[in-house]
Amino acid sequence: MADDRDFYSRDRPEHPRLAEDRPRGGGPEEPRSRGKGNKVIWAVVLGIVAVVVIVTILLG
Repeated sequence: MADDRDFYSRDRPEHPRLAEDRPRGGGPEEPRSRGKGNKVIWAVVLGIVAVVVIVTILLG
């Protein structure tokens, strides 16, 4: 009976690693990560809600 290593190595090239086909990101051309935008938006929304609540309390 054939060993698994013999079966799979028969048709494989000597160096079966594939070349890098896409950039991984995070380099100098990407100045901002994706997660920061959501934090800024939520901080602005929270600030607006706080101002509305304070104005409502003062005028109410």
